[in-house]
Amino acid sequence: MTIAEIAELDLLLTDHHVHSTWSDDAISAPMENLAAARDRGLASIRMVDHVRTTTTWVPGFLAEVSALPRIEGLEVLTGVEAKILDAAGRLDVPDDLVVGAGGVDRVLIADHQFPGPDGPWSPRRTLEELAAGLSAEDAMSILVTATVGAMERAGRGQLAHLFSLLPKIGLHESELLDEHVAAIADAAVRTGTTVEVNEKWRCPGPRVVLQLAAAGVTLVGSTDSHEATTVGRYSWVADAASATRLVGTR
Repeated sequence: MTIAEIAELDLLLTDHHVHSTWSDDAISAPMENLAAARDRGLASIRMVDHVRTTTTWVPGFLAEVSALPRIEGLEVLTGVEAKILDAAGRLDVPDDLVVGAGGVDRVLIADHQFPGPDGPWSPRRTLEELAAGLSAEDAMSILVTATVGAMERAGRGQLAHLFSLLPKIGLHESELLDEHVAAIADAAVRTGTTVEVNEKWRCPGPRVVLQLAAAGVTLVGSTDSHEATTVGRYSWVADAASATRLVGTR
């Protein structure tokens, strides 16, 4: 079996971004998601919900996940998803958030809005800035720099739907320079950050996935499910994994 086939198998046996009713836009309870992961034969699932600086429910979420029945062969992990707030990589997380022992396993770093120097820019504001003279290359550099800063702040985080913001602001992954991807990869390896290959948002694309894998970044499968029926169900991720097969044997 090739190294790529092993990596592909691992991607399809994980779902490291699954939302529950602790998020206001999801409809399945943690128990329903757990049952779906069991039925799909997954090896691991990461229960994840959205937080902001004002969020107070994380202890309750952790308690509910901790109380779930154990299923042999299925690892249950936790996380919270937070947006990048500005160009420095500040994250929208509660001040008292605990990561690691006694807290969530990872912070999922999300580019829901453009990380402007003065705070998050909506897609509309970003399009206006691009029309007013902000170049695509400079916008990419700001986004990458903010993402690297967020990885350094989170420590052993996870990049959620990396570059999903780009289509919303009229840009495309093809406009990323190799040095942009290299900066993401270097920071991910240095900080122990995983990068998800995201089914819902179909990102990052094969070119970026291949560069990250070649740099030694840990990749995980992710559906970004908001209901149990989609947990662990991959189509685009399977195609992306097949398209980026690495040369080698084991």
